[in-house]
Amino acid sequence: MEGLTTPPRRAEITRETAETAIRATLDLDGSGRSEVATGIGFLDHMLTALARHAMFDMVVEARGDLHIDFHHTTEDVGIVLGQCLRKALGDKRGIRRYGQSLLPMDEALAECAVDISGRPFLAWSVPFARDKVGEMDTELFEEFFRAFAFNAGITLHMTLKAGTNAHHVAEACFKAAARALRQATEPDPRAAGAVPSTKGVLEA
Repeated sequence: MEGLTTPPRRAEITRETAETAIRATLDLDGSGRSEVATGIGFLDHMLTALARHAMFDMVVEARGDLHIDFHHTTEDVGIVLGQCLRKALGDKRGIRRYGQSLLPMDEALAECAVDISGRPFLAWSVPFARDKVGEMDTELFEEFFRAFAFNAGITLHMTLKAGTNAHHVAEACFKAAARALRQATEPDPRAAGAVPSTKGVLEA
């Protein structure tokens, strides 16, 4: 696309530690296709929803120390996807920069606001009524989004407005994030390829 960040807006990152091995690819101008295999069923479900509603094409392959718990894998997937987003955006020319979504999922209602600012921050106000969804600890959703936001270099606010079902709450959060990210990363046809900042640069 003309007038955007350095095309194509795609990235691939591989990260290996003593705890995890992760490879991810991200295409910001995709159609919502995904291939996700983290070894954590519910996380796979959430990432598939994220890709679909952000209209990103995404591949995530992860091997982690799941015999200990799901923490390292969840956090490190967030790290790698955040790095992919940061790399794919390049110098951020021509994007809308800001995005927001108020998303219902049955009784749950989640709000996400995103600023692709170069200043990493997570504001998380999402209480869960129980400790687990399936085998996944609900506290890990905050860990995922913190790792994602800080490695992407974005400001992300997530607030639960209503909801009691933990599955619905988590899904509403991921879909709200997806819609906000889709909006924030989209090309702005009126921007004429400019960096969306009065400073002329969005540092990361």
